Amino acid sequence: MKLHKDIVRYVEHNLYYYHEYLKEIQRLQKDILYGVKMTQDENIGGGRSNLPSSPTEKRAIELTTHRRLETLERVTQAIKTVYEALPEEKRKLIHLKYWEKPTKYTWNGIAEMLHVDRVTCFRWRNEIVAAIAELLGWR
Repeated sequence: MKLHKDIVRYVEHNLYYYHEYLKEIQRLQKDILYGVKMTQDENIGGGRSNLPSSPTEKRAIELTTHRRLETLERVTQAIKTVYEALPEEKRKLIHLKYWEKPTKYTWNGIAEMLHVDRVTCFRWRNEIVAAIAELLGWR
């Protein structure tokens, strides 16, 4: 089954920003755990709040319910799972195409470095993107 081009772009975008996402996850976790900004109860003049009053409990709830954090963790976990299951030459393809900063190689250069045909690189890329999309539920 062929993936829609928007899904391919989305997954490739996530591959390009994988390492930045890992840093963002750490930053968000630190902000939630040690930051001063906590979600305030806006229930002014109403009944009792249903949220816990303990700061530790509030932080634990925010860690588990923070949407951006949850999305980044899900995406990075899918990429990590697929990456760790790949053989070395496909890992090198991901590294050269998506993680080498600044990007030095074209598809022809990557194919030459991996000693394969350019079409093989595209086929590998499609397999990797499809596997990540499958884990993210986009297939």
